Amino acid sequence: MSTTQSERLRGLLEPLVSARDLDLEEIEVSRAGRRGVLRVIVDSEDGVELDTCAELSRTISAALDETDAMGDGEYVLEVSSPGADRPLTEHRHYVRALGRLAKLTLTDGDELVARIIAVDDEGLDLEVPGVKGRKPTARRAAFADIARARVEIEFNRKDKKEEEA
Repeated sequence: MSTTQSERLRGLLEPLVSARDLDLEEIEVSRAGRRGVLRVIVDSEDGVELDTCAELSRTISAALDETDAMGDGEYVLEVSSPGADRPLTEHRHYVRALGRLAKLTLTDGDELVARIIAVDDEGLDLEVPGVKGRKPTARRAAFADIARARVEIEFNRKDKKEEEA
């Protein structure tokens, strides 16, 4: 996708997404045969419901029909939330992952799996699970020391709402 097209799409879509209190995470344009595919990834503090994606898809489709941002050819529009395996790249991603288990690859090559306990402007406070009955340990990771991070899927994790009940 050309930078100009990317900038035009972002300029067109950002206000529509923001109007629904969502964050525009990613715009991806690709080809599927003769058709173009526009993938719009949105997220929020509370996640994104399917109905919200459907409503936003209709709004975006109408706005795209009024412009030539996708050119004259046919295209498919996909509006969705990020997948569970999405990398944590922005400060807000870490904030949304509070209380979750994450796999971090540090810039020195070390890898660790730890629960995100707190997030501030400089980095993360983590709880590294104990091994073989040992107690968990606290650890600090500065954002500058994190090469990659992503949330680990926990099938037996208690939801915040369950814990509050």
